[in-house]
Amino acid sequence: MITALAQQPVALNLILFVVAAIGVWCAGVRLAHYADAIADRKKIGHAFMGLVFVAAVTSLPEMVTTLYGAFAGQAELVLGNMFGGITMQTAILAVADLSFAGMALTAYPRGPASALEATLLIGLLALLLGLHAVGEFMLPIGVGLGTLLLGVAYVAIVMVLREYDKNETWLPVGACEPVEPQITEMPPEKALDKVSFPGLVRCFILLGLAILICALGLTVSAAAIAEQTGIGSSFIGVTLLAAATSLPEVSTTIAAVRIGAYSMAISNIFGSNLLMVALILPADLVYIGNPILGAIDQATAFALVSGVLVTSIYLAGLLIRSPKTIFGIGRDSALVLVVYAVTLAVYYHFS
Repeated sequence: MITALAQQPVALNLILFVVAAIGVWCAGVRLAHYADAIADRKKIGHAFMGLVFVAAVTSLPEMVTTLYGAFAGQAELVLGNMFGGITMQTAILAVADLSFAGMALTAYPRGPASALEATLLIGLLALLLGLHAVGEFMLPIGVGLGTLLLGVAYVAIVMVLREYDKNETWLPVGACEPVEPQITEMPPEKALDKVSFPGLVRCFILLGLAILICALGLTVSAAAIAEQTGIGSSFIGVTLLAAATSLPEVSTTIAAVRIGAYSMAISNIFGSNLLMVALILPADLVYIGNPILGAIDQATAFALVSGVLVTSIYLAGLLIRSPKTIFGIGRDSALVLVVYAVTLAVYYHFS
């Protein structure tokens, strides 16, 4: 499809890119509303809703492109797309903090679930770095031992967080009160109270499909534009593609912050990053040849270190819970943006 689009006029691909981006944004905004309504209706913690369900929907484009890339034998591209996007997706929280929160975003969550998610994500990334250091071992079933361990660890993490979501052992003292929702053009929560629960689920699924279709259109049009303009393998081309696949997380996270669902916004990002690590297992299953983790290069390893660093910064912010800002943004978010800028500079060096 990318080859076919590359043969079309650049203007046509630009129009497709813009239309798909608008579709992803609108669907992502509505998805946040319906996810919030489903969580309230079924008494599901907003953090767990964002961690599993919203993260799974917004990560659908990455899932498709990852599995397709692994099947095509493009191991380095797959790993770079998965792990290179961790820091970028975490920086989305800083953008949401800068735009809408009013105080530091990490001062709002009223429970420790987001901090626990960050802690387990750091552990999973550390396990991945350890596997890279010691090397991978191929099992007779055609998959690496390390990738199997990562897949099992992800399932265990989701089970632990689900159980913890039901039985939180403590609540923070002096938590910031949520601000009033800042968005009125989409259906407010009160209007969704009249929708049946099956109706909410159907709309959530349909919005997920819309995000998948529009995001795939966004990705292939961005790839075609990169190929047509000659920047396909350059730093700008890689950054454009990464930004295209991350747009569902951007729209959903910002919309969640604007309606006051701060825990869901944070968990959406941490959940997407956890899912990126877990995707190594299905990618390794469809990849032909040596274990896919053996293709980790210097740039990918640095991306993992950067992911650990930005997650640690937000973990500290969630524990300190300071509402103080600098230039209208939480101090932890400002530091994350600095790390992200440095990471981009390193990517540029490797490109």
